[in-house]
Amino acid sequence: MKPSGPSIRRQPMRSIAAALFTLLAAGTAGVHAQDYPSRPMRIIVPYGAGGSSDAPMRVIAAELSKQMGQQMLVENRPGQGAMLGSEVAAKAPADGYTLLLASNPNAISATLYSKLSFDPIDDFAPISLLGREQGVLLVHPSFPAKNIREFISVVREQPGKIDYGSSGNGSAQHLFTAMFASMAGLKMVHVPYKGSPQVTADLLGGQIKVALPGLAQMMSPIRDGRLRPMAVTGAARSSLLPDVPTMAESGLKGYEAYVWMGMLAPRGTPAPIIDRLNREMLASLKTPGVRSFMSNAAIEQIGSTPAEFGAFYRAERDLWARIIREVGAKIE
Repeated sequence: MKPSGPSIRRQPMRSIAAALFTLLAAGTAGVHAQDYPSRPMRIIVPYGAGGSSDAPMRVIAAELSKQMGQQMLVENRPGQGAMLGSEVAAKAPADGYTLLLASNPNAISATLYSKLSFDPIDDFAPISLLGREQGVLLVHPSFPAKNIREFISVVREQPGKIDYGSSGNGSAQHLFTAMFASMAGLKMVHVPYKGSPQVTADLLGGQIKVALPGLAQMMSPIRDGRLRPMAVTGAARSSLLPDVPTMAESGLKGYEAYVWMGMLAPRGTPAPIIDRLNREMLASLKTPGVRSFMSNAAIEQIGSTPAEFGAFYRAERDLWARIIREVGAKIE
């Protein structure tokens, strides 16, 4: 039996309606992108004011304000290992007026936390990877090792008896050291602190002998001999410590880790707005003020496309998920 006339016409009408809706939505997004930004914007920094991520973000935000003709407000929302501020950003309207400064904890948290009300990866749209900083494996001067080979020998002679500090369970400092220990076949004891300042204080005081913080903040005690650098974590040596080898040069082939910073927007932010933000951020990285600040802070400027940052972000999640499984780290 042939279908009746009305049912034959219904499907084309649905298709036409769907096509019109798609065109209307695309046109609306284009209008929004042309008017954007028409009011002040905010960048959520999920860390305290004055920290190693907050300071460069404020310099970049000042340049973005000039370029985009709107005030760029930096809003600190620390807590829960960067998840408090990240949640606020994830649940904000996807209109380009709320952005998130992301770093290692955002990729790490996707595996570390068993219960979150949002997805740290999939609930965001990547904009750009802005920069990265090397870590440095440090020991107190009383520790009997002058290089990585000696360090490994000392720890192997005392399995499970050498402590290392970190800024918290599942932090970059924790996982950078755990990856080093795994690749070197070492058994060390993790001592988690509530932030980097406490780690630094106890490392300088000799209460702990080993830590792996970001490089820039440790240059003063390294230069005056209060701490001894073993190796840096990047693919190449740091210009700040040209005589200190990389982990790979020291025998751990394939070891590479950075403290990084990038910009995200809530998922669903229109592509034209993402593209505009990407262009403006890449331009801000080229300004003299930002270049000077980043160089002095030992932050290597990157500047990437949204697609490149998205691929990097997921690769970071996968890398640290493996290390988290190895060390058994988890936060409820």
